[in-house]
Amino acid sequence: MFKRLLCVGMLGLLTLAEPPFVQPTFAEQPGVHSLPAELPGLRLLEEIQTVITSLAEQVKPTVVNLFPVQPGGRGRDPRGSTPNATGSGSGFIVDSDGYIITNHHVIGDAPEVEVRFADKTKLIAQVIGRDPDTDLALLKVQVDRPLPSVRFGDSSLVKVGQWVLAVGNPFGLDRTVTLGVVSGIGRENINLSRYENFIQTDASINPGNSGGPLFNLHGEVIGINTAIINFAQGIGFAIPSNMAKQVIEQLQAKGKVERGWLGIGIQALTPELAKQFGVSEQEGVLVNEVFEGDPAFRAGMKPGDIIVRFNGIAVDSPAKLSRLIGTLSPGSTANVEVVRDLARITLQVPLTARRDTPLVASLPPARGEPKLGLGVQDLTPALAEKFNLRETEGVLIAKVETGSLAHAEGLREGDLIKEVNRVAVSTAKDFHDALARIRRGDSVLLRVLRESQAFFVVLTVTD
Repeated sequence: MFKRLLCVGMLGLLTLAEPPFVQPTFAEQPGVHSLPAELPGLRLLEEIQTVITSLAEQVKPTVVNLFPVQPGGRGRDPRGSTPNATGSGSGFIVDSDGYIITNHHVIGDAPEVEVRFADKTKLIAQVIGRDPDTDLALLKVQVDRPLPSVRFGDSSLVKVGQWVLAVGNPFGLDRTVTLGVVSGIGRENINLSRYENFIQTDASINPGNSGGPLFNLHGEVIGINTAIINFAQGIGFAIPSNMAKQVIEQLQAKGKVERGWLGIGIQALTPELAKQFGVSEQEGVLVNEVFEGDPAFRAGMKPGDIIVRFNGIAVDSPAKLSRLIGTLSPGSTANVEVVRDLARITLQVPLTARRDTPLVASLPPARGEPKLGLGVQDLTPALAEKFNLRETEGVLIAKVETGSLAHAEGLREGDLIKEVNRVAVSTAKDFHDALARIRRGDSVLLRVLRESQAFFVVLTVTD
């Protein structure tokens, strides 16, 4: 009896009675508690969960699995010996008549694509058109019934932090759904395509997701999943839906995309260049070349102009300007606001069809000691031919001293100097005369031509 009382006093767990031992249930075990039925916030979480699961069930039938059909064979099955077959990927139905959008890199040059639907049916799609510049492609299957299709949302309304749902076929796992947030917008310079304005998301995207949709919580497509950063987790990129809709409309109507052409060479503004032209850094884009006879030339644009707004939209990078130009069709007119000699001018530029001439000329960032380090000579026909120059006048750089500022700024033998401090130079004498007017420690602005590309560079005279 004393032992029983001692146990009760020390442990508070035993009773004086000794009934037969019964194994306690999970909820009755010491330290284990069941959740109250009305735990604050639980109902809200369940409602959110219901929204997400209902959304997934609603949109999954619109997503398809794609396998390019190469001549002489059918698409490769990712559930076979090669679970991540090259070229296999995702797509989604954008029209009940059988139009499907995907990434260009998913189908490559294949003339046909095998499409596998959520109901396990398979059809062969014809490629309606491709646009490598945005990495998009449009396919079409012949169907005898309406197909479930997506609704597009307005990607300009996308906010960082909003929830998104990615659906695709990573590693051959059909219609995999992942949930995440938008972690960035307006991503460019990723070097995935010519026109970049990516939505960044942490919704899990893996090989095979390419070409699949990125949904908002209303079940609207706001992006097309395109790429991941291999060495990072939770960083994926999607093409905005507004860009995709423009491409789809042209591919569906003409089988290709035609874009406007301004006819200029451009480069980013460095702090040194911005100071020389009297603008703020990232206030615009520097025009380094205006091609004779092209729209900008006819409208009166000049090298050295700073483009600050395009159709009322602020311009802060070459990539953004190129993208804005690319949204316009040939024949449309653009309002281009430029800064010239500290004055703002608006030019009306009727665009023509884009040609495959690079738009951006850039230089390596400055390194090394600030000294000029240039040797120049008059341009001759033989030298022009040697360095692939179409010009007949200018000052040829014959030597660049290793370690000099000119070398660090990327200048090299064969470059042609066209202007010194906005004044044209035709001979080596013109060049030296221009330098003679510059004091030690001052900066000199050079306009340079390298083969068919022009650019500006700032050097500091130290001797």
